[in-house]
Amino acid sequence: MEQLIKTVILGIIQGLTEWLPISSTGHLKVAERLLGLPVPLVFDVALHMGTLAVILIFFRSDIKEVFAAFARLDFKTDYGWLIPLIVVGVIPTVIIGLLLDVFFESALQSLSTIALAFIICGFVLYVAKFGREKTDKIGFKEALLVGVAQGLAVVPGLSRSGLTIAAALLLGIRRKQAFKFSFLLSMPAVTGALAWTVYTEFDELAASNVGLVEVVAGAAVALVVGYTALKLLWRVLAKGKFHFFAFYCWVLGVFLALALFYGFI
Repeated sequence: MEQLIKTVILGIIQGLTEWLPISSTGHLKVAERLLGLPVPLVFDVALHMGTLAVILIFFRSDIKEVFAAFARLDFKTDYGWLIPLIVVGVIPTVIIGLLLDVFFESALQSLSTIALAFIICGFVLYVAKFGREKTDKIGFKEALLVGVAQGLAVVPGLSRSGLTIAAALLLGIRRKQAFKFSFLLSMPAVTGALAWTVYTEFDELAASNVGLVEVVAGAAVALVVGYTALKLLWRVLAKGKFHFFAFYCWVLGVFLALALFYGFI
C-alpha cells in the first residue's frame, strides 16, 4: 500500500508538471530528495507513457490529419507542412539532448543546477509576454529554433513546454499555433526518449520488482492529471497569462537555492 501511495503521488507530480511550463523532471528530482520518493526507472517509463497518451488524446484530430497527409505524401497543406517542420525541429532536439546527457549528466542532476534552471526558466517564461503574435505560419527557421529550445529542456528545471511555447511566441507565432506545434513536436521526442531508455536500461527494467498495479496506477494518474493540466495550460495561454508561471519558477528556484545554501537539503 505504501508503494502504491508513492506511485500515485509521483503520478500526480508528473501529470501536473509535465504539461504546465514548470518542468516535470525538476519536480521529480526535488520530490526524490525532499520527500524521499525515489523514482524507479520502471515508474519513470510508465509515467511518461501516461503523459504521452495525453497528447494522443488531446490532439487526436490534429494527429489524425497529419498521418492522413503523410499517407497521401501531401506536404503542401497546413497539416502536411507540419511533417517536415517536425522533422527539422526534432534534429536539434536529439543532438542537443544527447550531448547534454552524455557530457553533463552528473552536473544536470545536482539540485544547485536545478535551482538555477528553474530561475532561468522563469525568466524565459516572463520574457515571452513581449512576443508580438504576427502569424500562424511556421517556417524551417522557426521549427529549428523551437527544436533547439526543446533540446535544452533536457536540463531538469527547464520546462519543455515552457521553452518551446515561449520560443514560438517570441518568434511571432500566434499562441494557438505555438501551443499545437509545441506538443506535436514533443511526440517524437518523448517517444524516442522512452525507446532509448528501454533499450539502454532493459536489464534494469526486466529485473525490477515493481508490481504491475503500481505501474498501471502511476500511468493512469499521470494521464488523468496530465490531461487536466494541459487543458489548464491552454486556458492560461489563451488569456495571455502564460508568463504568470514565471513567478512560480522563480519562487521554487530561490527556495531551492536558499535551502542548499543554508544546508537544509
